[in-house]
Amino acid sequence: MPSGFALRTLSAVIVAIIAAAGVFAVDGRIEGALLAMVGGAAAALIGAGTGEEPAAQPAPAPSAAAPPADDLIEAIAQPVLLIESGRVLAANRPALALLGRHIVGGDVRLAIRHPAAAERLADPGAPVPDRPVELVGLGTLDQRWEMRIGAAGGSRRVVQLIDQTGNYAAEQMRVDFVANASHELRTPLASILGFIETLDGEAGDEPETRTRFLKIMFDEARRMQRLVQDLISLSRIEAEKYRLPSQSVDLAALLRDVCAELRGSHGPRANDVTATAAPDVPAIAGDLPQLSQMLHNLIGNALKYGRPRTPVVVRLGADAAGMVRLTVVDQGDGIPPEHIPRLTERFYRVDAGRSRTLGGTGLGLAIVKHIVERHRGRLDIASEVGIGTTVAVTLPSAGSLSSNRNRSVTQVAGERV
Repeated sequence: MPSGFALRTLSAVIVAIIAAAGVFAVDGRIEGALLAMVGGAAAALIGAGTGEEPAAQPAPAPSAAAPPADDLIEAIAQPVLLIESGRVLAANRPALALLGRHIVGGDVRLAIRHPAAAERLADPGAPVPDRPVELVGLGTLDQRWEMRIGAAGGSRRVVQLIDQTGNYAAEQMRVDFVANASHELRTPLASILGFIETLDGEAGDEPETRTRFLKIMFDEARRMQRLVQDLISLSRIEAEKYRLPSQSVDLAALLRDVCAELRGSHGPRANDVTATAAPDVPAIAGDLPQLSQMLHNLIGNALKYGRPRTPVVVRLGADAAGMVRLTVVDQGDGIPPEHIPRLTERFYRVDAGRSRTLGGTGLGLAIVKHIVERHRGRLDIASEVGIGTTVAVTLPSAGSLSSNRNRSVTQVAGERV
């Protein structure tokens, strides 16, 4: 079948011939007729050319289909639900693990069984809230979640659950730390101020009373000094926890120096310490001041809480794996098992009154724990009521530290914490 352009061309030629015939009939000149025919054909062809149909454009390639909603939410690590009209259309694997596999297709308020969540999800047509909802006890009693709701087009909503348990625990630890530190500093300060006011009155005129009060004030001031020093030490150790120590330390020689220092202090139990070190103890890569502080804290605790005139035995040796092991054993009253996992917490005391009387700050074992962790070691605490307590520290030697670079474990009574 002829195309549209061919038909228009044929029509243009016919019109030109007719025009040429008319010119020839009027004036009888063949030249004028030929000129009219050529000009008419050219004009007709030009007009026909302008009406040519545009060339067909290739059809655009079909775009790739958008991935289904299930695949999109599956890429999110936190629990996510896609809901519509109050029902769960889809849920990713973390959401199914948290809420159960039965939630898909069911009411979202039954999937997230929490009063605060039900209140926000009750009305499917309600505007999307601009603030997250805090959910306490979802999953387990100590878990805390943050629920966020976003629009997904039409009446669909995306519900995301963000685990805030770790952040809450860190914030609670900070709040408790500030509260405990404030309390520990306020108590001796109040005592000092009270005795100053008393000495400013008539009691200051009595020499015996003045001497006794001044001694109490001095002891309380020293207690505040120890607390401030421990707080500063703990802060420094935590700041350096990811920086591996590189100094070669002879722990046997350091142990001898610490024991000599304790005996030179002429304390009431200075001669109760018995220390032995094996001859083949390898050097360790460590921080000398921190390791000295660790030894002072461990031996000092054993002297404080051990019964008077009972030995405190300190042993240092090496095991078959090349690890250096330090044990400190006392013959005190022992520690009930329920307290042992919390002994390395800041300001935690089994007997707060006795600890304060003995001059403890509640930070000694917390400092030891952080020192051991920085040295990529392990801390073990075991105790038996009425018999005593054994604290063991295992540290990698200088040669094995590189192979144990990422290993740091604190273990209490056989349970890792």
